[in-house]
Amino acid sequence: MISFASFPVQPDRGDARHSPDGEEPMDLDDDDFEAGGSKITWPGESITSSQAYMRGHGTYVENEEVVASVAGTIERVNKLVTVRAIRTKYNPEVGDLVVGRITEVQPRRWKVDANSRQDAVLMLSSVNLPGGVQRRKLESDELQMRNFFEEGDLLVAEVQAFFGDGTMSLHTRSLRYGKLRNGQLVTIPPILVRRLKSHFTTLPCGIDLILGLNGYIWVSKHVKESEQEGEEGFDAEAVYSNRNDFIDDSTRIAISRVANIIRVLASHFVPLTADILLEAYEWTVENDADARSLLSEEVGDALVATVAARA
Repeated sequence: MISFASFPVQPDRGDARHSPDGEEPMDLDDDDFEAGGSKITWPGESITSSQAYMRGHGTYVENEEVVASVAGTIERVNKLVTVRAIRTKYNPEVGDLVVGRITEVQPRRWKVDANSRQDAVLMLSSVNLPGGVQRRKLESDELQMRNFFEEGDLLVAEVQAFFGDGTMSLHTRSLRYGKLRNGQLVTIPPILVRRLKSHFTTLPCGIDLILGLNGYIWVSKHVKESEQEGEEGFDAEAVYSNRNDFIDDSTRIAISRVANIIRVLASHFVPLTADILLEAYEWTVENDADARSLLSEEVGDALVATVAARA
């Protein structure tokens, strides 16, 4: 996970440059980045000497110093220094898993809000349709597009490619992708979602999580893999249904609790991982903290302090 370490204080040196507010700029330590840590900075803070490093996005040069222009985490690639803003739109890459919402149905395609700078596109040829995964799309399929996805529907998909104008093209050709039901959506800053080996997680409390790299998190009741995957064909009525399954009270409470845990951790800029979410959930059970009480400042601060101490 990202460790939010304070910047080390540099010893006094006769030839040291000073930032405009009288404080010495910090020098980037190679060991900090090799250890996987990230440093938080804020606008106007001097990061390092422009003679030793090159400025990247989120920085500018002033008085021979590289200065942060946004609040975020410092990242370094060789001699290039950038600042990744905490509050920013999602910057997609091919292969990313994203959660999105259908905003418009167009001829042979759907427009999808994926929390990026522009809506993504899901082509009719890039989804699973009744009759087999790889079958040819017909004119009758185009006439029934709203039976598959319509405005307001939520879905999980993978970034397949980019068009010439930078719009990302999505696909849902795996049965793990497609329409989402039986849960609720939580929105957090995309910077708090790390690229993991798998973004599908199941908590022991019977809750499934989909950690979208675009900052959209789906929290839902657990569905067994045997119910999701099939052989050659699949039950289109179940896959594209708009009806939620029956959800018992205990599962509803667990969904609400996990969703509020995510909101609390995000409000304190704690990066999300399956281990952190599990520890946070166990803490709420041990302390009998229900979904509503988690949103109080006192309980939220205690939860974050406990998770940070165990990390």
